Amino acid sequence: MKEWYDEEYEWEIEVIRFLGSDHTERYCRNGEEVGDRYTCTYGCPVNANGQGICSKVMMIMFPIMEAVRSGGDLENIGGDSKYCKDIVCPDGCVMFRLMATKLGNENFYKGKFF
Repeated sequence: MKEWYDEEYEWEIEVIRFLGSDHTERYCRNGEEVGDRYTCTYGCPVNANGQGICSKVMMIMFPIMEAVRSGGDLENIGGDSKYCKDIVCPDGCVMFRLMATKLGNENFYKGKFF
């Protein structure tokens, strides 16, 4: 892989709690645990061990991430702030906190990288 563009945002995703259980075994198929953290810019989020985030929750997060990249405010869809929103996985098992940090780099489309 050859990254050639400095992304505009960095993302941190943290597992903040379980819904209806207190453990991951026989509950969360991906093995998420409270306190797990994932980071990314544009690619899929990975944790410190190189493990990827649950693919089901990524389906929910990606459109939200694109909304922020397009100038959106997460408060408009129930977020705690412009760049922070809690998200429940599609299975209803795990709650994640999605947080963006603006890096100060030029927008991909406005910067005419495309």
